[in-house]
Amino acid sequence: MSQPITITQTDLIQELKLSRQMRELVEKIVKHKIISSVVADFGIEATEEELQKAADNFRVLNDLQSSDQTWEWLRYHGLSLEDYQEMIRYNLLLGKLAEHMFADKVEPYFYENSWDYEKVVMYEVEIDDDDLAMELYYAIQEGETSFFDVAHKHIENKELRRTGGYRGILQRQDILPQVSAAVFAATPPQLLKPIFAGGVMRLVYVEEIIKPELDQGLRTQIMSELFEQWLESKMMMEQVTMTFDQEKVKV
Repeated sequence: MSQPITITQTDLIQELKLSRQMRELVEKIVKHKIISSVVADFGIEATEEELQKAADNFRVLNDLQSSDQTWEWLRYHGLSLEDYQEMIRYNLLLGKLAEHMFADKVEPYFYENSWDYEKVVMYEVEIDDDDLAMELYYAIQEGETSFFDVAHKHIENKELRRTGGYRGILQRQDILPQVSAAVFAATPPQLLKPIFAGGVMRLVYVEEIIKPELDQGLRTQIMSELFEQWLESKMMMEQVTMTFDQEKVKV
């Protein structure tokens, strides 16, 4: 019969080092400590009602439909009830901190950077031959063929070919810079002249440009982005020392 396996603190630390996950874990711990400290500085607190609502939402999101399922989830993740309550409290306070710091900054930021949140509905065909790309462009313009016929003939990827080169609803950062500049300057619906980017010529059909609206979803997204920017800058100013059994290591 095999002997039980014992895992020590040293084993955990060594595995984190060897699997190159130590820095990621340290960053999470530093973020946690910074957030907890700033929450305390601002005097931000959570009511019992808010904590209960947050716990209920967490169970719904994780499909924990009964107390037995919740206890099993806690056991699987090695969490005590106190750990669970602290996790709920921390996440709730994190959201309240972001709201406290950046709720009034979202609207001016949005209007200064609204172009970052524009989206485009576009189709694209990659053509290896420059001359062929121009020939196809003019053929489409003159009605000799259609963009979708070109897509079905020249796209190798089966799934992309079936959709006629449909790339989806994309933001600027999702598109190569050379393509993005032309796409967001287009007047849809518009076929763009072939663009050389990423080593190939690209035929692009711009179906629609979607102007952003500052709804609740986008408000939450922008507030999260501003909070993360603040947190990253805060982390850069911190000096971190890890202590393992009285041994101190600076990171």
